[in-house]
Amino acid sequence: MSTSQSTVTAIGVDFGGTSIKMGVARGAELLEVADSIPTGDYPNPDDLIGQIALKVRALRDHHPEVRAVGVGVPGLVDFDTGLVHVLTNVPGWVQIPLKQCLGELTGLPCAVENDANAMTYAEWRYGAAQGLKNVVGLTLGTGVGGGLILDGRVYRGSRWAAGEIGQMSIHYDGVAGHYGNLGALEKYVGNQQIAENAQRRYGQSGLHKELNLCTPKVIADAALAGDPIAQDIWEEIAHWLGTALGSIAWLLNPDAFVIGGGVAQAGDLLFKPLHAKVHSMISKVVAENLQILPARFSNEAGIIGNAAIAGDHVP
Repeated sequence: MSTSQSTVTAIGVDFGGTSIKMGVARGAELLEVADSIPTGDYPNPDDLIGQIALKVRALRDHHPEVRAVGVGVPGLVDFDTGLVHVLTNVPGWVQIPLKQCLGELTGLPCAVENDANAMTYAEWRYGAAQGLKNVVGLTLGTGVGGGLILDGRVYRGSRWAAGEIGQMSIHYDGVAGHYGNLGALEKYVGNQQIAENAQRRYGQSGLHKELNLCTPKVIADAALAGDPIAQDIWEEIAHWLGTALGSIAWLLNPDAFVIGGGVAQAGDLLFKPLHAKVHSMISKVVAENLQILPARFSNEAGIIGNAAIAGDHVP
């Protein structure tokens, strides 16, 4: 297995709970993007893998220089074997040998990775964290995902589960996470949790708002327009997230945090108070040159990251 960072043309597959996006990438350049696959249309894993393989073969017909395919999945996966242990919000995906199946169907070397690792890899290889040695990536959306680049390599942990930042506790007696872990970060800064908190905060001020009018995007627009409640909500989000990042900074002493996903689109509303919170928790030594950066890539991060991982690991 090669780990050299050559620019190989590969297919990246971004496997989401709602849809699967895929395309051909050479480095940070997207050469072609296929029509997405609605995940829920194929409840049987074998059928869905078959549909992915059809798309891969079609893309390869247009780009015969493709040498590998990489898939990023929202769950726990053994990187070496490509065995998917379980997927988040995708029923039926338990102990699925995805690397083996997709490799047999396409005839291509295949890599299977956690989706947040893939996003972090894209930002480290070609994006906001390019050239840095130690990087922590976060995706802020429905939940909170994380990926780690340590000493210039993806760090996956003993059981391939490292980087699950959303499950870190920011309050020892707080809201319970999926695994009974009290104070789990994603129970405070996930899209749904932000909307519910905003709805509650407005209600306490005598203003009733429907939940669909309390999304992070709506709250960001309101804050930029001068709404003091919305501004307080973003300060609170930065406080919660910064509590986790401050602890991570002490543990790993990274060069940078790179933050992507929908919540990160709030820009300075998030990043300014977040920077202040993190730096209030750490020493000057740990804070020196520490960067907190918005991700360069948006919806294409999964395709680029998975293609890069596959390309960097072709035989």
